[in-house]
Amino acid sequence: MLDLKDDIILATNARNRAYANYVPYTVGAALRTKNGKIYTGCNVQNQGIQSICAERVAFCKAVSEGEREFESILVVGGPKGEPTEKCLPCGVCRQFMSEFVDKDFKIYTVYGNKVEEYTLNDLLPNAFEL
Repeated sequence: MLDLKDDIILATNARNRAYANYVPYTVGAALRTKNGKIYTGCNVQNQGIQSICAERVAFCKAVSEGEREFESILVVGGPKGEPTEKCLPCGVCRQFMSEFVDKDFKIYTVYGNKVEEYTLNDLLPNAFEL
C-alpha cells in the first residue's frame, strides 16, 4: 500500500478549511498525481444547490494546473468539530472522477485508526460513458 502519511495530513488540514455553514459536515481530500504531486480540496457549501465536494475541488485544482494522470485520492470527513468517520465520495464525485481516471484508481478513506482502500470500479461499477 502507498505511504499515506502526507496525504492524511494534507486532507485533514483541508478538512479544517471547509466552508460548511449550512450542513455541519466537513470533508477534506488529497489527490495524488502519478508524478507524486498532491492537490487538496475541501467541501464548499452555499445556500443554493451549487455546493461542491472536496474531491471535485481537488480535481479541478489539479486539472486547472495541467495535471491529467492521477494515482489516488484520500478522503477524510465527519461532523464539523468531530473525529473523522467513514467518508466516501458521493455519486456525483464518483462519476466526475471517472472522466479522468481508470477503473483501478485508488480511493482511500481514513477514520479512527482505520484506512480502507477501494477502486473506482468498486464504488462505481457502471460509470456513464459516451
